[in-house]
Amino acid sequence: MKLLARKLPWLIGTLLAVSFFTFMLVSLLPGDPAVMILGAGGVSPEAIAQLRLELGLDRPLIIRYFDWLGSALSGDLGRSPMTGQAVSDAILSRLPVTIQLGLMAIVIALLLAIPLAMISAYFAGSRLDRGISGIGFALMSVPGFMMAIFLILIFAVGLGWFPATGWVAFSESPTANLRSAILPAMSLAMIELALYMRLLRTDLIDTLQQDYITLARAKGLPNWLIMIRHALRPSSFSLMTVVGLQLGGVISGAIIVEEIFALPGVGRLLYQSILQRDLLMVQGIVLFIATAYVLVNFLVDMCYSLLDPRVRYAD
Repeated sequence: MKLLARKLPWLIGTLLAVSFFTFMLVSLLPGDPAVMILGAGGVSPEAIAQLRLELGLDRPLIIRYFDWLGSALSGDLGRSPMTGQAVSDAILSRLPVTIQLGLMAIVIALLLAIPLAMISAYFAGSRLDRGISGIGFALMSVPGFMMAIFLILIFAVGLGWFPATGWVAFSESPTANLRSAILPAMSLAMIELALYMRLLRTDLIDTLQQDYITLARAKGLPNWLIMIRHALRPSSFSLMTVVGLQLGGVISGAIIVEEIFALPGVGRLLYQSILQRDLLMVQGIVLFIATAYVLVNFLVDMCYSLLDPRVRYAD
């Protein structure tokens, strides 16, 4: 409860700041949303003025912000003038795709990063360690969209194992769903893999030098047991923080990947809304992403006490 009371004002303040700056920056983008909706050619100035009046674009910017914020606090993120669909409905309808993609990417990255980090830390300074670290640096230097194109060329175009684009819902066909999700998930996972591996390796090397590890070795415990039972858990704080932030930021990280693979996710919806100048949709999605970031970060702080009781006592 003390942690909640200490964090809650910061959570609310962060969300308010994000909503304010997002609204202002989006509203200051060049171009007139009314013109984008009606089209530039053959539209009378009266029609444009009438639409601006209906959308509330004739009012001062700060008043429009507080009107939008009041509606957002009540759960109403507005309705897209481009499609007529409620912003909240559009986000919720596409959210399962993005969540599945993000969770698959994180799971794949962790399944590969944890054993590689443990091997690299155990053989620190060896050729094996340098080789694994080199692969990690190489993966970190490759942008997500390049990794996506590379995987498409190999596994979709070359080998034909997976589809290059498109999405099949899990309810329609679980097998086809996994086949359509594996390449975009791998595109995101390869970048996260390098980050997780490097981070955990560094913490494991430091942990393996602690006195209680020396004591465990003196007791004759196997090295694999020492690594898993005594070294892995206290070395997971930094990794847990990064994974938590990636869970909150998976939507923003998947924007380009979803567009390349033509996936009907929230990231692609944000990309298309920016191109169409759909201000209400962009503001709603950014607010949703910020809320996810803040809430997941708070849950990570709460989970620290499960990894180390000393954090619980300090609170």
